[in-house]
Amino acid sequence: MKKILFALTLYFGIFQSTAQNFNGSIEFKYTTQKDTTTNIYLVKDKLIKLDQYGKKTNAIEGSFIFDLNASTIKFVNPKRKVWGEHSSETPPIIKGVCTVTKGAKTKSIQGLKCVEYTVSNTDENTTITYWVAENKFSFFVPVIKLWNRKDKQSIYFNQIADLAPGSMPLLSEEKQINDNKLITRLEVVKIGHKAPDDASLAVPPNYNKFDQ
Repeated sequence: MKKILFALTLYFGIFQSTAQNFNGSIEFKYTTQKDTTTNIYLVKDKLIKLDQYGKKTNAIEGSFIFDLNASTIKFVNPKRKVWGEHSSETPPIIKGVCTVTKGAKTKSIQGLKCVEYTVSNTDENTTITYWVAENKFSFFVPVIKLWNRKDKQSIYFNQIADLAPGSMPLLSEEKQINDNKLITRLEVVKIGHKAPDDASLAVPPNYNKFDQ
């Protein structure tokens, strides 16, 4: 009995350790048919901030702060110097059925080995290919599930059921099935391993709370 308990403890300990608790910054570009924007994740344990930069100003236009311990989201508006509580969006409705395929190909992105996943839906005329780094970014899936965004990049990623712990796409492309037209593209362009300070993850003290 003691041997069985020891084996189970060792197994779960190894399983939990495979997903690394990343601390640092992740910069990615989000491209649509109209423009390209810069976004940066700042990650420290269970606290994550997403800064969204303006295309013309190159300044932070808005931010979201995710507290995974408390399961809360705050929005921050630097221009108006206000912040508020952000409610998770309602679950999205998918027309038809999403088909998930794990490919045999791998790709190196930012020095990390990524595996290929494709999620397709003929009823929505959409296919998205994800290049996923595994066991590195334990914050990402909880943030996506807490945020519950309705964009197809997020919706389709949530359809992948067999993801390894700590998975995060470092490159993904959304295309129309009928003509292979590119709709959106997300690419991580820089990964920093210096943990952000507490102040950069908090609402500035001079900001007022916005009550809707």
